[in-house]
Amino acid sequence: MSLLKIAIAQINFLVGNIAANIQHIIEAAHTAQELGADIVVFPELTITGYPAEDLLLRKDFIADANNAIYALAEQVNDIAIVVGYPELNGDKLYNSAVVLHQGVILANYRKQALPNYGVFDEQRYFSEGQQPCVFEFNGTFIGLTICEDVWKDGIIAQTKQAGAEILLTLNASPFNAGKIHQREAVICQQINAAQIPLVYVNQIGGQDELIFDGASFVTDKQGEIVFRAAEFQEQISVIEFHDAMPVPSHCAPHYQEIVSEYQALVLGVKDYVRKNGFSGAILGLSGGIDSALVLALAVDALGADKVEAVLMPSRYTQDMSNEDAILEADMLGVKYHIIPIEPAVNAFTGMLAEVFAGTKKDTTEENIQARCRGVILMALSNKQGKLLLTTGNKSEMSVGYATLYGDMAGGFAPIKDVPKLLVYQLANYRNSLSAVIPERVITRPPSAELAPDQIDADSLPPYDVLDPILERYVEQDQSAEQIIAAGFKPEDVTRAIRLVDRNEYKRRQSPPGIRITSKAFGRDRRYPITSGYRGI
Repeated sequence: MSLLKIAIAQINFLVGNIAANIQHIIEAAHTAQELGADIVVFPELTITGYPAEDLLLRKDFIADANNAIYALAEQVNDIAIVVGYPELNGDKLYNSAVVLHQGVILANYRKQALPNYGVFDEQRYFSEGQQPCVFEFNGTFIGLTICEDVWKDGIIAQTKQAGAEILLTLNASPFNAGKIHQREAVICQQINAAQIPLVYVNQIGGQDELIFDGASFVTDKQGEIVFRAAEFQEQISVIEFHDAMPVPSHCAPHYQEIVSEYQALVLGVKDYVRKNGFSGAILGLSGGIDSALVLALAVDALGADKVEAVLMPSRYTQDMSNEDAILEADMLGVKYHIIPIEPAVNAFTGMLAEVFAGTKKDTTEENIQARCRGVILMALSNKQGKLLLTTGNKSEMSVGYATLYGDMAGGFAPIKDVPKLLVYQLANYRNSLSAVIPERVITRPPSAELAPDQIDADSLPPYDVLDPILERYVEQDQSAEQIIAAGFKPEDVTRAIRLVDRNEYKRRQSPPGIRITSKAFGRDRRYPITSGYRGI
């Protein structure tokens, strides 16, 4: 009986830092060797990190990435490693996987299926591979594939026909709610049809708006999962194969969807702050539900000692808003400042009084308040080297219910892809772990508090009406007629769609935010600002 031990290196890499990634690979390979592995498999484009975007168009970057393969081969000898890299061959660039052992290249595979939808742009950079790849190692014939290859019909079967007894696939499959179930269902069906065991290694970590959730797994030849790594955690695991058949091991349970979404947001904040070299995070804490959730996320991601909150009350801020904001900061152990904005608002309105003479008060005066807060927060961020987190949610981003250079000012938007109704669900979930968001924050009507007795419902349809309309229009690309036919009032649909269509310019100027739905603003949805198209 032949015995083969394969290590899964579910590792968090930094896009663009080839030297650091190489060191990470070497350390992980040594760990895998100590665990008794014969071969260790890393995620897609390990050397450069994924996605490297237009760094892949730089000749110097590609040269460094290709040279790194030879340096890596010299430094790791006693265990075989499988890593992804951008392979330059002549004038063509391939998304490739290479097998290195004892200083030589055993095999090299070029990805055949290049995704070019949603967040993927691979046809911009890479040429398609044309051939399967099978190599012999310790008496076992092993096939290589990369990510989209195992979603596309025919490539797994092609690799098996070339002689593979086990299939290794290197992946950078990004997270969105429910994706893990879709991923496993599609791939297990493909494996069952081809009748070959699979080792599926997925990337972990946050990269700008994308989150990679790990959850690597192994299937037997019937497509039954016999091992699953944890979601959202770095992990090196070793799976034994006896005569090319995997020995069942531990299967980490699936998280409930709300737990996965919360963990994705925490990881996104943690990695954005860490990878961009900030000392911590700062945010405006209003006493409302959105900033309350962002504060909890920031503390869970970074620790209370690296997070600061700023209360900036105005004449319209209710006492309960200040009380609840202070209560949450205290419960989370976060340092906070109270900086009233009235002096700044009076200064600006005084400066503009002559020019505004004879006009009525409108959103202009409301926006001045929000922009005073933005100036204060950016000043503290600059002075302290802490990342300013904005607190706007997806519902607000969709309809433009946010102030440019005001509450939109900042460097990162953790809940930019979180609809308002989901904000409440996430807040309740976080409180189920430990009560940190005051109950009154969750139950009171949401308000921007920029005018007397103001609530969101004065300007927008109720969120239990608005959010389903937005999901259909933004994420599912349904027409107004389809949405109305689904039972929504024509006036609500018309109002929501008009707001979405006319606020593209605001979304283009918003900070990046964490993607947790199937279609987020940014990489997924790229609409022109200047456009004659209207959805109604």
